[in-house]
Amino acid sequence: MTLLIIGAFCVFFMLGWPVVLAIMLPAIVYILLNDLPFQLVGQRMTYALDSFPLVAVPLFILVGNLMNQAGITERIFRFADTLVGRVPGGLGQVNIFSSLIFSGMSGAALADVGGLGRIEVKAMTKRGFTPQFSGALTCASAVVGPIFPPSIPLIIYGSVTSVSIVQLLLAGIIPALICVVLLMLTVAVMSRWRKFPRSERWSRPSEIWRDLKPAAPALLTPVLLVLGMLLGFFTPTEAAAVTVVYVLLISAFVYRTLSWAHVRFAAYETLKSTSAILIIVSAAAIFGWIMAIEQVPQVFAQQLLSLSTDPLVLLLIVNVILLLVGMILDSTTATLLVIPIIAGPLHMAGVDPVHLGVVAIFNLMLGLLTPPMGLALFLITDIARVSMRAILRELVPFYIPLVGTLLLITFFPEISLWLPKMLR
Repeated sequence: MTLLIIGAFCVFFMLGWPVVLAIMLPAIVYILLNDLPFQLVGQRMTYALDSFPLVAVPLFILVGNLMNQAGITERIFRFADTLVGRVPGGLGQVNIFSSLIFSGMSGAALADVGGLGRIEVKAMTKRGFTPQFSGALTCASAVVGPIFPPSIPLIIYGSVTSVSIVQLLLAGIIPALICVVLLMLTVAVMSRWRKFPRSERWSRPSEIWRDLKPAAPALLTPVLLVLGMLLGFFTPTEAAAVTVVYVLLISAFVYRTLSWAHVRFAAYETLKSTSAILIIVSAAAIFGWIMAIEQVPQVFAQQLLSLSTDPLVLLLIVNVILLLVGMILDSTTATLLVIPIIAGPLHMAGVDPVHLGVVAIFNLMLGLLTPPMGLALFLITDIARVSMRAILRELVPFYIPLVGTLLLITFFPEISLWLPKMLR
């Protein structure tokens, strides 16, 4: 029965059915064939959504939409250009640095691509970069968003595995910075033979200060979040609400660019994105409940532990599994369906659940850049107006720093665990 359920899901998914239907229909058929109360469908869906940490998801999505409407993304990009535009690689470096700053407020890779992507690709194309390179770099740098706080995927991971979300968010800081450094080094090396344009001179302190002032309120957002959580002023979910209020205040009273029309549009876009995420969460809860009844996690744990009991070997195996899964499932679905199955045996083998969270989420984020389900690829091809093949060709050099970051955080757990251990 288990194989039939999983097989049906795979068939429906490969046929191009919506993920929600591909998950729910096999689950409903299972319930009917086993004479279980049909009310279980609504019960399990409701129970899955009755989660306080999940409240942070729509709130952080709203933050990203509000910033786009208020023009904050443009101020971030302008400041980044003033600060690092002279570095070899020019606007390529600005692209990466901007993604790090923006991720500290939006918490989502697709928000980065959709929000900053249009500004970045347009500016880079005007400076002489090709649209396909600009698009590829925008996709690669967006991977930083989901592991730097506030991270929506890490919040979902924490709610699924009951791991401390505060520790998960702290654990993503250093890996995100390492990824940024490696991406910037890659662009600097590529600039030597591609002769990328860059600013004619280093910005003067007065110019840096000029562009820092309008960007400063936005730059303080991640600082506000991390300090607030570290000092115990609010939980990650409450931090999301605080961030929404903060962004509304600076947009209305500091930048004075936010109107009621902007708020309505941001709320509408948030509603659409949140609905898409949470309906998958609720559908996956039914599927996961069936997997638990059929003891799939226990069987998988036995099989995985029979291969090895060495934590590092198991992590490498899981990395391969997640890389393959990330190619065919979006990150939210993969987190909800696959993570609960692999988390148990790795915890039993001694892998720290916080370390596993950062490794797993970063791994799944690479799926945004790999066909056939690379959502960032679909989004950037529309923004840059180029083919996916052209984007993938330019992405090849960036897989090196991205996979390199994955291997570093896999082999050296302290990279992720140093900051969280300060709270323990």
